[in-house]
Amino acid sequence: MPHQNRAGLQVFLDRLNRRSHLTPVEQQAVLDLPAYPAEMEANIDHVALGEMTEFASLVVTGVLGRFGQNARGDRQITALHVPGDMANLQSVVEPRATSALQALSRTKILKIPHQALRSAAARHPALAEALWRDCMVDAAILSQWVVNIGRRDAASRIAHLLCETATRQGAREIQALSFEFPLTQTQIADATGMTSVHVNRTLKALRSAVTLAGRSAHVLDWALLVRLADFDPAYLQRDIEPGGRLRIAPAD
Repeated sequence: MPHQNRAGLQVFLDRLNRRSHLTPVEQQAVLDLPAYPAEMEANIDHVALGEMTEFASLVVTGVLGRFGQNARGDRQITALHVPGDMANLQSVVEPRATSALQALSRTKILKIPHQALRSAAARHPALAEALWRDCMVDAAILSQWVVNIGRRDAASRIAHLLCETATRQGAREIQALSFEFPLTQTQIADATGMTSVHVNRTLKALRSAVTLAGRSAHVLDWALLVRLADFDPAYLQRDIEPGGRLRIAPAD
């Protein structure tokens, strides 16, 4: 397997290991998964609504957006998938796409065949458990997005989106930090249920805490951004101590 493909699988394995206890054999099963690279330019659909898929998509670089769509074709971003995410892991058990995926920036993915994931999970029940737990975290993120749109004001919505994205990319909770955030103001609007004009005004109001430039977000005051966002990262389950990582299946 090419080195860059293995590096992408290692990032996904690191994600699984943050929440689940996997033996060396089970970890190797993840690294041995076949992976086929693909690249997409920004604003290109990767999976269409209703499409039958045979691969799960592991994000290596860039950002994939998950979309819902109404009968008029109006879209709402319902999730962001950053490097290390298996964007449509649920497609392993439901191959017909119930939501669309689109590259929000130039994005590189690894396509992992469903059959390979099913076989690995069948051989290693603890790996199936870890993948199940990963889908559970995606569901927790979706729940937070519903709260974000339904119960937070404009500044809090954008602040929460930024705090979540920073945390998911491994940013440490320090006073000032920078992280990759390639979304346009239109895409931020689609992710927060706002208009582009409202997003522009709100970003100006947030300048004491954060600024956006190019493909990056620059946090000037993390504590202020967290307070504005009403952000509690517990739902992301990134900081579980090794002794707290669950395992139901017996060791191989």
